[in-house]
Amino acid sequence: MQLNRETGWFAGVTHCPSPNFNARPEGEGISLLVIHNISLPPACFGTGKVQAFFRNALDPDEHPYFQGIVHLTVSAHLFVERDGAVTQFVSCLDRAWHAGVSRFDGREGCNDFSIGIELEGTDELPYTHAQYAALEQLTRQIQAAWPAIDARRIRGHSDIAPGRKTDPGPAFDWQRYRASLQDFEDNA
Repeated sequence: MQLNRETGWFAGVTHCPSPNFNARPEGEGISLLVIHNISLPPACFGTGKVQAFFRNALDPDEHPYFQGIVHLTVSAHLFVERDGAVTQFVSCLDRAWHAGVSRFDGREGCNDFSIGIELEGTDELPYTHAQYAALEQLTRQIQAAWPAIDARRIRGHSDIAPGRKTDPGPAFDWQRYRASLQDFEDNA
């Protein structure tokens, strides 16, 4: 997978464009990476329902859980499935609707200046080796394109929306993830 810095789209991943995005504010730089988790229905993997959800195509009659979320218009830039497959919904240059009410480093509205990556999972179930490998590849390319995203500016959804969100949860191995990026940051 390779990021095209001109378009903000990755080559070598599945493209599944979401209507749930808009332009970033004029002159806004990208300076934050937010890690999330999602599975639909909860704790069910490989269903294709995340893709449907981010495209406003979720059938509320398929599962009782869907009835409570079908009205939401949300997206993320990228989604990493359990097998490491990556789907992109929104150009990294545009504002995806992943963070909601959020705050980081004294600034409200993190969608304005962040990229959101969703991992297929739950707060409690360990993520897979393939997911960590894909996340590392994505992160390295994002950091190369937007150097303001250093280790301090890679956060979980729970960090920017405390009390409201818990993902990526205690199952996410921050130490492993940060260690995989260390040599990149040391040479940047």
